[in-house]
Amino acid sequence: MQIRDFFLGLALGSAAFIFPRLRNLGRHKSARKEAQLWEELYKDYCRENGPLITSIGGGTGLSTLLRGLKAYSSNLSAIVAVTDDGGSSGRLRENLGMLPPGDIRNCLLALANTEPLLERVFQYRFANGEGLEGHNLGNLFLAALTEEFGFEEAVVAASRVLAVKGQVLPVTLDKLDLVARLDDGRLIRGESRIPEEQGKIERLHLEPDTSQIYPGAARAIADAEIVVIGPGSLYTSVLANLLVPGVAEALRESKAKKIYICNVMTQPGETDDYTAADHLQAIYDHVGPGLVDMVVVNDNLDIPDPLLEKYANDGAVPVVPDKDRLRQMDVDVQTAALISHEALVRHDQDALARKIISQAQAMRKKRKR
Repeated sequence: MQIRDFFLGLALGSAAFIFPRLRNLGRHKSARKEAQLWEELYKDYCRENGPLITSIGGGTGLSTLLRGLKAYSSNLSAIVAVTDDGGSSGRLRENLGMLPPGDIRNCLLALANTEPLLERVFQYRFANGEGLEGHNLGNLFLAALTEEFGFEEAVVAASRVLAVKGQVLPVTLDKLDLVARLDDGRLIRGESRIPEEQGKIERLHLEPDTSQIYPGAARAIADAEIVVIGPGSLYTSVLANLLVPGVAEALRESKAKKIYICNVMTQPGETDDYTAADHLQAIYDHVGPGLVDMVVVNDNLDIPDPLLEKYANDGAVPVVPDKDRLRQMDVDVQTAALISHEALVRHDQDALARKIISQAQAMRKKRKR
């Protein structure tokens, strides 16, 4: 019997016997409300028993993925880059010597089970005020917790406040700078400055080179059924994680299926004119081949002309899904219509989550045979 049928059977025949607190439910609630309740119980059961998925990235890409995945599983871990040096995060990093909180905050909110008002407050950005202008309230909250408890415990405490399902982990506790060498020989220091230079990135590295992967992040990779890399800025989100000593090694040792989610649009100053295979090749050039089992690429290039023109004015174009070249790189290639293009061309969180969950379900079925 399927677990769904089991729950529905309970709802129809034996709910009052098993759950005394629901004994009088039928007297006060309509049949529709009762069915909705059991449907929610069933969904909660599925989420609690959902696949163990660890995601690696940063920026808006990672939080978008997490918002989609949390509808299917509560067993999620997010490993977040810590090289952000711009905006509110950069100021707090410089002034307080803490790790940048912005991407951590976004991932906490993406996994939160809280009221919309609280999320709105945590995302509030001060428009004026000496010392406050430009700061995000959630960042300041994490900064206060860090001063009181240290960064590790600050993230744990914020997770409790926000009723986070899953865990959010920094890739390392070491303070790092991202440094890019451009093809004209220039060295650009700082994550926020790299895309602004509008040059072709030849090589990326971290300074200092003595950092180590956060132990909790290493465990999350080792325990996962699936590890998702991306989506997100190739150099300043994805490689900013993979270059941390211990991350690539943990991925190679993990028995999880490693899936790379390729971006849907190129990024000026980072991936100008890159195809999907160019994205993967850049990863291999920095951390070696064989790190990825599957690449998921968007194959829906039917984007409204006004949006295409908007992106073209900024120097961005859709990423070409060159599937044949990807297959020559010894990876499984999965394509799907993955974009949402209302105001911006981004991954559709639900479509992307379904693609990942389908892989997890296929793996579980294969293990049962």
